[in-house]
Amino acid sequence: MAETTTYTAEEFGFHPGDIVQEWMWDDDVDDGIRTRIEDLTGEELVDEDYDAAVDGVIIWWRDGDAEDDLADTIMDASAMVNKGAPFWVLTPKPGRPGASAPGVVSNAAKTAGMNALMPTTASKDWNATQLRAFGKGK
Repeated sequence: MAETTTYTAEEFGFHPGDIVQEWMWDDDVDDGIRTRIEDLTGEELVDEDYDAAVDGVIIWWRDGDAEDDLADTIMDASAMVNKGAPFWVLTPKPGRPGASAPGVVSNAAKTAGMNALMPTTASKDWNATQLRAFGKGK
């Protein structure tokens, strides 16, 4: 099986100088994704306790965390992100520990007032789903 290309920080929509807020970090996250984002932005990722507006969001979500918790986290994170900024939920790929059932991210996003685009490969073990506020085109 051929290995798929991983997302670069630019493909996530982040730019130099951006402050990117990271939610639900745990020791199973892909440090390569984190490093690529920090290298591009020149800034360390900030955590959930950061209390100023941010230029982008990544949420690490795994099965076993309640879908309602994901919707709540999306709502909390969307309150901190600048309008139109990149907003991503990263989930383990199918067959990996913590992989979620299809539709969980899109259901949680809808509950939080956002649309979930099609998941894409972010790395060997993680998929990424971009979220956008209702009514926003690509």
